[in-house]
Amino acid sequence: MSGPRRPTDPPGLERYYVLTGGRSEPGGSASTLDVATLISSRSAAGQGLQHEHEEIIRRCREPLSVAELGAHLGLPFNILAVLLADLLDAGRIEARDPIPASAVGRAPDLALLEEVLSGLQRL
Repeated sequence: MSGPRRPTDPPGLERYYVLTGGRSEPGGSASTLDVATLISSRSAAGQGLQHEHEEIIRRCREPLSVAELGAHLGLPFNILAVLLADLLDAGRIEARDPIPASAVGRAPDLALLEEVLSGLQRL
């Protein structure tokens, strides 16, 4: 049996509505977020933030993917994306593609791929 609930914690969907201020999807720069996007804090958690915003900032001292962050916080992607949009707009976090810009457009090393294929065929 779980402990007593605080009266200020709305259950289920009502909680999500309160967390996001009624918004169902992020806007602006956060609309391009996906589950593999890496999030990292740009500042320390401060006063006046929602608990969830503070928790995101604390957990993202080291880069975390949106998927990992959602699992840690127990939040669906669309709700988390709205919260991340708030923090992105405030400049408290940064989001980056998990593939480094230097690797984009670069062809894979064919010699390495051939060695891997050869090793797999020998199994």
